[in-house]
Amino acid sequence: MHRIRRAGVSGLVALLGSLLLSGCEEAGPVSSPAPQARPAALQPQVPRPRSEQSRALARYYRAVQNDLLTRGLLRTDGGGPDTPFTADQLAENFETIAFFDEYARGSVPARRTRGAGGELNRWTAPVQIGVEFGASVQPAQRTRDANNITGYAARLARITGHPISIARGNSANFHVFVAGEDDRDYFQTRLQQLIPSISARELALFRNLPRSFYCLVVAVSGSRNPNTYTRAVALIRAEHPDLVRLSCIHEELAQGLGLPNDSPEARPSIFNDDDEFALLTNHDELLLKMLYDPRLTPGMTADEARPITRIIARELMGQAL
Repeated sequence: MHRIRRAGVSGLVALLGSLLLSGCEEAGPVSSPAPQARPAALQPQVPRPRSEQSRALARYYRAVQNDLLTRGLLRTDGGGPDTPFTADQLAENFETIAFFDEYARGSVPARRTRGAGGELNRWTAPVQIGVEFGASVQPAQRTRDANNITGYAARLARITGHPISIARGNSANFHVFVAGEDDRDYFQTRLQQLIPSISARELALFRNLPRSFYCLVVAVSGSRNPNTYTRAVALIRAEHPDLVRLSCIHEELAQGLGLPNDSPEARPSIFNDDDEFALLTNHDELLLKMLYDPRLTPGMTADEARPITRIIARELMGQAL
């Protein structure tokens, strides 16, 4: 039996114990150093054939996808009559997914836990997404993935009401890498450029990411506003077949906006490790609307936000207050 394992905003914190990455389980986001000057983007990587190691990994991930589809998982319908939920369930799921971390900090491999309640984290500045491809990613896949990310960014902007778009020039602050096993050196170079104070140990953990981690996102907060994201880096493994790769795009970009956790109670949702749904659902859209509702502010605790989120959930569900 196979299961997709994604590392969210806090997933690499658990592996790294880093002072750079936001989403800590016990103490909330940890401040990053003062922002560095934005590095110039590298020239696009010239496509080259994949190695046998990369092709073998692609065969493995295709087998995983086929197994999940055979079991009726990786749904793309967004939920329906078979997946009802109430306003109270929506509010409870929001609290778990927005205020708690997916992994216990400092455990290798990462250990899932509900943990202690944290604080609300999200972006306040416009999110500008930059997409980069490793040399192992062929032209047809580059075009498909770039189109998917562009369309999804526009959808996220409509849902949240927050400015989210594809970056022009070197203006990106949310960097999405589609890269494979053969592109590790390239990804390491870009990480060092984007997060200059990243340590050799942290780089090694990125370089040797377990096969069970299908994709990941990490977010960096500012030193003055530790609950406000200022930069994010997502990695999508290029070896995934189309649907799993698109699933990773949907979850990692949504998590990078401020929904770091998974919950077994959330349904229909991609923020659930059961892999029932591959793509953002109607339930998840409501979570994102709640996250960027102006009545909530970065730094709020779950206790502070709870009365407000219950009102917002009832409004979104069309239920009486």
